[in-house]
Amino acid sequence: MTKMLAALLALLPLAVAPAAAQTAPAAAKPRTILFVGNSFTQGAHSAVRNYRANAVTDLNGDGYGGVPALFKIFTEEARLNYAVSLETQGGKTLGFHWTERRQLVDRAWDVVVLQELSTLDHKSGDPTDYRTYAPMFAAMFAKANPRVDVELMATWARADLVYQPGSPWSGKPLAAMTQDLRRATDGVRALSPSFKGVLPVGEAWIRAIAAGVADPNPYDGLSFGQVDLWTYDHYHASIFGYYLEALIVFGRVTGVNPTTLGIGERAADELGIAPQVAVALQKIAAEQLAQPN
Repeated sequence: MTKMLAALLALLPLAVAPAAAQTAPAAAKPRTILFVGNSFTQGAHSAVRNYRANAVTDLNGDGYGGVPALFKIFTEEARLNYAVSLETQGGKTLGFHWTERRQLVDRAWDVVVLQELSTLDHKSGDPTDYRTYAPMFAAMFAKANPRVDVELMATWARADLVYQPGSPWSGKPLAAMTQDLRRATDGVRALSPSFKGVLPVGEAWIRAIAAGVADPNPYDGLSFGQVDLWTYDHYHASIFGYYLEALIVFGRVTGVNPTTLGIGERAADELGIAPQVAVALQKIAAEQLAQPN
């Protein structure tokens, strides 16, 4: 009996070892994405700015959620794993971020979204600094990760600069400013192979207006059944404008059709966007992203 017990005890570690060695599967490493920009990325002057700030990492410690937080919730709904960070400063160009903040972002990222000033620079329409600093960022990010996907955001036409006097776009169609911003962004894209694409946010706004989803001119009142993509200053975006911006980023970066988010999309509900409006904006984003980039 003693010999039999000894034999059983000798076998016990072999029997329990496989079970003891079993551990939960390692969580998949998240794909990292960094947003660098200004108030148009922050979600300034809307409920988007501080929306779900605890879901993202604000590298400046300002506590902003913004468009990056919308992107984050979209990825969660799509069952994708992204670690989202932002480095933003209102009213500043990419030159400022390079000179003052690049030490905060100089590391390996999988994806980077760069957003230049809404007028390219403070001289309203000169892309010189954009063409200087965006490629410098691209080179820095590519050095840390040669496979980095750097996306350039082409922002929207500002109603205050189109419908009010004193700007280079005064009295012109919204599409004129949109095209100028896109043309400048395309020119920058050609300067580095790390620039994988352009985020056509401004063009999505024009598409939403053409489709009757959004009102074209906030200065003459809001048409029934349409939303205002701009906020009260007719400069920054409203919750609707930022929502559309985030949908464009989500669709381009992940490759997931924004319409799959559907009528029950959580961020829209939490921000007070009507389900039918959310679906309409998702459709606009999908249609825009289907166009050649």
